[in-house]
Amino acid sequence: MDFQSYRDEKKKLMDEALDKYLPPESEPPEIIHRAMRSALFPGGKRLRPMLTLSAAEAVGADTEKILPTACALELIHTYSLIHDDLPALDNDDERRGRPSCHKAFGEDIAVLAGDALLTLAFDLLSRNGQVEGVKKEEALSIIEEITRAIGTRGMIGGQVDDLKLEDITQPQLESIHRRKTGALMEVCLKAGAVLGGGKPREIEALSRYGQSIGLAFQIVDDILDADDAEKDAAGGKGKTSYPAIFGLEKSKQKATELIKEAKAQLSIFGKKGKVLEEIADLIMDRGSKYEGEVG
Repeated sequence: MDFQSYRDEKKKLMDEALDKYLPPESEPPEIIHRAMRSALFPGGKRLRPMLTLSAAEAVGADTEKILPTACALELIHTYSLIHDDLPALDNDDERRGRPSCHKAFGEDIAVLAGDALLTLAFDLLSRNGQVEGVKKEEALSIIEEITRAIGTRGMIGGQVDDLKLEDITQPQLESIHRRKTGALMEVCLKAGAVLGGGKPREIEALSRYGQSIGLAFQIVDDILDADDAEKDAAGGKGKTSYPAIFGLEKSKQKATELIKEAKAQLSIFGKKGKVLEEIADLIMDRGSKYEGEVG
């Protein structure tokens, strides 16, 4: 199966599962369920759950048994996007070419829709420990890993520093990117590897792969912002960026190095790591032939 077909198959799998797990729009209170579904569908390319499923496949596992966790990670990602778009944070009126949640449903419902998606995510994570073939202690360990990745020492902490720090240095910027974007990507891979029964060296390799692609992903975002003539010189929305500190060429070199480092971690998987190699290339190339396809 070629990579495009693989992506389409996994997106279809995820969309069907998400549709099953979410309350229908007709269930009261209807407005909150419409808002949750509007934020999730049609959605992007489901990169984060695809990382989870691909990591499980890399360690030789059946991906069906970790589907609730993969869905939970997409719910967490979507909740973060809803809240990021709010006027108090990034103040974005559009998301994936459509009105952002707060523009379509109001700020109050948008906040609650994000809260509801996060709550449902932890319901699914707990359910995964009851799936045959998944060890309860491993499911619990992944819940702990995810809470750290998205809390004040991870995604939320990175968001706070991104909003509040001034005159950001290079080490601070890298720390922000690794927490705000990279921590969730890393834990997606770790979840797939751990719940898939991966060996310690496999789990470690996939975690390192996740760290590298997570930072590369955000640097490429900075590059795309800086390439947009309508953005300010700092790389978008007045925030410090890699191009603002290092210039475009050095930023591109850094992203390229990170992708190379990520792919080097996959050598122990042989052909089973091929999909993850393709994903790494996709992250790097999305500013050209894949623009807009990853998110």
